[in-house]
Amino acid sequence: MVVRPTYERRRMHGLHVGEANVRNLFPPDISSVELELDHLRIVCTLHPQFWDDDPEIHDERLLSWLEAKRMNGKLDQSPAPIAMIRAGEHTFRLLPIQHNQIRLSKDPVTFSA
Repeated sequence: MVVRPTYERRRMHGLHVGEANVRNLFPPDISSVELELDHLRIVCTLHPQFWDDDPEIHDERLLSWLEAKRMNGKLDQSPAPIAMIRAGEHTFRLLPIQHNQIRLSKDPVTFSA
């Protein structure tokens, strides 16, 4: 799936997963997900509103990783697309992608390489 960072007052605030992705890939009985960020693996708690009206993941370690990618040029200044690839039952690998790599598809978990 393709997700995007969100901003609040010019500062990264979270990772917007989207309501459809939440419904399809995140059962409401889980309280956290594992994210693989390059060589790091972090566990992020999902807040109760994640399934209702705020489909975002908020974690300072995730935001630091996103900011580092933006600073070294691997992530666009604008809300850049990020591939969130299933790597286990409740585990996802994050990869910065370029706008031209996005492919519109009925399958929400694919992108072109």
